[in-house]
Amino acid sequence: MNRLFEFCARNGWKITAVVLAAMIVFPFVVTSSYVLRIAITVLMYIMLSLSLNLLVGHLGLMSMGHAAFWGIGAYTAAILSTRFNVSSLGTFLAAMVIAGVFGMILGLPVLKLKGYYLTVVTLGFCEIIRLVELNSMNLTNGPLGISRIPSLNFFGVVFKSSRSVYFVALALVVLTVVVIYRIVNSRIGLAIMSIRDDDIAASSIGVNVFVYKVMVFIISGMIAGLAGAFYAHYISYIDPSGFTTGQSMDLVILAIFGGLGSIPGAILGAAVLTILPETMRALMEYRSLIYGIVIVIMMMVKPDGILGKVNFKYIRQRQQMEKASGKEGAQA
Repeated sequence: MNRLFEFCARNGWKITAVVLAAMIVFPFVVTSSYVLRIAITVLMYIMLSLSLNLLVGHLGLMSMGHAAFWGIGAYTAAILSTRFNVSSLGTFLAAMVIAGVFGMILGLPVLKLKGYYLTVVTLGFCEIIRLVELNSMNLTNGPLGISRIPSLNFFGVVFKSSRSVYFVALALVVLTVVVIYRIVNSRIGLAIMSIRDDDIAASSIGVNVFVYKVMVFIISGMIAGLAGAFYAHYISYIDPSGFTTGQSMDLVILAIFGGLGSIPGAILGAAVLTILPETMRALMEYRSLIYGIVIVIMMMVKPDGILGKVNFKYIRQRQQMEKASGKEGAQA
């Protein structure tokens, strides 16, 4: 396993390029609409897993209400597109802004809380949003949901086929990965991870803990809102039952399974746990049970997830140092 990690660290960019190329070619090789729909769903859940992993894995704040931001983004897109004929680009931007605002509203008063207290508050926040969606007949159409949501359209071009929607989803995933990668591998990322490891120590060296926590909460919510807007246009119908605390828990499982604090882990966890139930359609009613068994086994075998605590950057730096020391030894 260590050799595999070393190989991945040494050839990270090459592997990324190959995977991206394979994903671009995929819809031309696989023409089944069913398979493409599964692939689109996987890509959407990758966005959600990455956004939650930024909050839980990199910052260390456990949230059980992430589906609320997903729902806020979906309803924002649905309302704007059905009532005001706003294009998908406009609904995407609006969904990100509204979800980010709600992230700030939630974050400002509660991010001084820690541990179970924060988890309970986020759980309550998700339930409050669901109840608002369920009872606001004038705004959300209540339990009937919003139907006839227009298909994705950008600059007058309508994306209806599974292949075209797949490429929109892929572009959103690439954008999400780039944004999170740039955040994590920057001074902001170092500050975030220092808060995760010890917020008191981070504060003592000048890191504004509260500001960074609110910022990450907003960014995480914005990405989830973007995924929600895509979901609304893709499915064309949404209702409150799709954004429950149960969905939030499923998202937490995706992040934990792949590995907290790992971008490849978040992608892997979302892909595996989205495809797994589809391969066992007869057991679809037992999806939560399957997830529960998987997470219990992971906690017993590898509590940090498949790629948790696997620092590819550190492995690559160690390899470079060993290579440099080897050259110096040979010259001596």
